[in-house]
Amino acid sequence: MLPVAMITAIATLVSMATARSSLNYLESHFSMENESEEVRSAAIKRLLEVFGMEDAPLLRGDKQPPQYMVDLYNTVADVDGVTKDPYILEGNTVRSFFDKLHSEQIEFLFNLSMVASSEKVLTAELHLFKLRPQVSATFNRYHFCQVSVYQLLDSSKMNITQGKKLLSSRLIPVPSTGWEVFTITQAVRSWMAVEGNNLGLLVTVQTLGGSQMDEKVVRFSSGRNHHKSKQPMLVLFTDDGRRAAALDNTVKGTVPGLSNLPNTPGFHRSARSLDYDEDVEKMTCQRLPLYVDFEEIGWSGWIVSPRGYNAYHCKGSCPFPLGQNMRPTNHATVQSIINALKLTKGIETPCCAPDKLFSINLLYFDDDENVVLKQYDDMVAGSCGCH
Repeated sequence: MLPVAMITAIATLVSMATARSSLNYLESHFSMENESEEVRSAAIKRLLEVFGMEDAPLLRGDKQPPQYMVDLYNTVADVDGVTKDPYILEGNTVRSFFDKLHSEQIEFLFNLSMVASSEKVLTAELHLFKLRPQVSATFNRYHFCQVSVYQLLDSSKMNITQGKKLLSSRLIPVPSTGWEVFTITQAVRSWMAVEGNNLGLLVTVQTLGGSQMDEKVVRFSSGRNHHKSKQPMLVLFTDDGRRAAALDNTVKGTVPGLSNLPNTPGFHRSARSLDYDEDVEKMTCQRLPLYVDFEEIGWSGWIVSPRGYNAYHCKGSCPFPLGQNMRPTNHATVQSIINALKLTKGIETPCCAPDKLFSINLLYFDDDENVVLKQYDDMVAGSCGCH
């Protein structure tokens, strides 16, 4: 029988070994968690870069996008956000801005600080909602009015001709109601060139004889007394220089920024795709699902549409001989033949990769709570082939 002292010593050693083992397990567990979090953070940061952002916008409260921007998104994109026709949209970015002045007069000021200096302004529009006349037009001798939009050049001279510049002017029926759109591209380009030029806009309403129109007869929604959906809005159509790429579906590589992200939360491959992971050689080159879920990534708070999209991915072998169903390039065909004949050492079989890429559209809130519609190139694998 072992002495009590020896039994105690053995028990102490076992206890210390167990504690050390538990400590090692905890250290390993926390290390894996930290490494996993680092990978996730790096992946999300890379994905933000793909979408042209440094950080995800922070949205305060529940915001509703302007109906015009929602309708525009539905015009250019399908239910998954994929571009219906790259020629529908002028440029690749549409930005909307609400008036910051909130004046009871027909004066407006828009903050354009979120527009990058590298963006080319193609068209700028002022959207104003014309309200129903408070005085019936039947009892008014005026059937039309002259509505003019001016760029303010000097806030101290806004009441004299030299203090404003005419941008747009046209006749509008007095009894009408609904949205009126005025082109003000010239003013916005001057604001982008010199920030200090942005002193706002002034709208005047006159009779055909040139006198001031009664405010009860012709009114536009403005200030804080009208519903948000009818507030004055500036809409910019811009291009950030990637427009040419959006019109070319020829592959120049893999989908940018997505090649290393399938194992990141928010990226889901199909069960069918996972089944083939252990036996890829038996599967010829084909397109498989890869769903990007913005809600799981944590972006549902600022992205309006879509909630996610199917990026797809290409997987499978390109065995000799390459059939036309594998959509091989001439170079891939030659490479496949050289590999089969073993004419040169180190020549692998061609790779399965996207041979057609499509753009997607995002409708989202930026950091200043403006709603932006942006088109991103080469985000969906349209088809796969051997390259």
